[in-house]
Amino acid sequence: MSAIVAIIGRPNVGKSTLFNRLIEEKKAITDNISGVTRDRNYGKAVWNGREFNVIDTGGYVTESEDVFEAAIREQVHIAMDESDVLLFVVDITVGVTLLDETFAEIVRRSPKKVIMVANKADSFTQIEDSFAFYELGLGEIYAISAMTGSGTGELLDRVMEILPPEVERSEENKVPRFAVVGKPNVGKSSFINALLDKNVNIVTPIAGTTRDSVHTLFNEFGHEALLVDTAGLRKQSKVKENLEFYSTLRTIKAIEECDVAILMIDASIGIESQDLAIFGMAQKNKKGIVIVVNKWDLVEKETNTARDFEKQIKERLKPFDDVPVIFTSTISKQRLLRVLEIAEKVYQNKEKKISTSELNEVMLAAIAKHHPPAERGRIIRIKYVTQIPAGVPTFLFFCNHPKYIVESYKRYLENQLRDSFDFTGVPINIFFREK
Repeated sequence: MSAIVAIIGRPNVGKSTLFNRLIEEKKAITDNISGVTRDRNYGKAVWNGREFNVIDTGGYVTESEDVFEAAIREQVHIAMDESDVLLFVVDITVGVTLLDETFAEIVRRSPKKVIMVANKADSFTQIEDSFAFYELGLGEIYAISAMTGSGTGELLDRVMEILPPEVERSEENKVPRFAVVGKPNVGKSSFINALLDKNVNIVTPIAGTTRDSVHTLFNEFGHEALLVDTAGLRKQSKVKENLEFYSTLRTIKAIEECDVAILMIDASIGIESQDLAIFGMAQKNKKGIVIVVNKWDLVEKETNTARDFEKQIKERLKPFDDVPVIFTSTISKQRLLRVLEIAEKVYQNKEKKISTSELNEVMLAAIAKHHPPAERGRIIRIKYVTQIPAGVPTFLFFCNHPKYIVESYKRYLENQLRDSFDFTGVPINIFFREK
């Protein structure tokens, strides 16, 4: 799982600008997802070959002075709990403020690694002004300009030095990991509880990495999987934004450590933008995906209700709509084991390896039936295809003009792969290289 770097600090110090700067360092391989929670940003950044998550914690402070201090403390505590490194951003042009001192007092008590970032250092003389922040007692100060990028290289070098090492899953723990994710109150915890109630004595609890993420080894009726329950996403707080931020971090971690994301939506509401954002997060993280429409018992049924509902969902998921959709009720325990069966099948699809000979026999025939369109007068010929090692099925096509393959033809090849080899529920990577 990628490490998490949280950007904290009082309002108007340039946290969001720094966030944008960090995730845009490598545009081709970053993923910026906003909208998972209101006014929150989560993105991926890469530096010196190491990928990590960046969380922008801006926008918490409300107009109410009554909850002002509580909101700040709650925000920083959440960031401290969930992150590996904290970037504490201050504003050189303003100097040390009472609010900076309040943040620093909280941060000094944290066991997490903290880097002081003095932003808006747009000139050499302003860099000298950063020395005033040593009084906050948080160690070395990195003077940067998030706007121009000055100093951010040195800052990222320091981040790389103190990030925890990347940990690979051990060979003895290769049980498929299924994360149950979704908005609050869609029935995630009820789903887990309904499964566990069948025979509690053969379920082995495994300590989670964080206090509200519950990992449970389920082994019954021929199904064995590590279930990651993100049901406890709501954290009691007077400040709604903190609750949402906490939920985002829980979902990010659950998705990143799983093999298959079981995305649960509420049948009485349908699929909404927040569901689509979580779906996009799982897709961009190259995870298998199963859609579970829960509370199906509350929906009035007609002859084609389920078929029409599934069609509506897949319309919203396009272009990646080759995803299984299952209708469940945790109250009546309807189709709960079916969810595990389908998740296991998606996991197998994700791990599937196709022999080179079979791959070329099928795909070259599909290419002969429908040749890639000529581009700028160039005839494109694809000669060979092979599957290469990766976290999801990844295919390399060798051709004479790889840069002229149009997106529509790439989708054609993906559809042929899906139709011929069954990669339902799994994102596919396709690359082209010159032969």
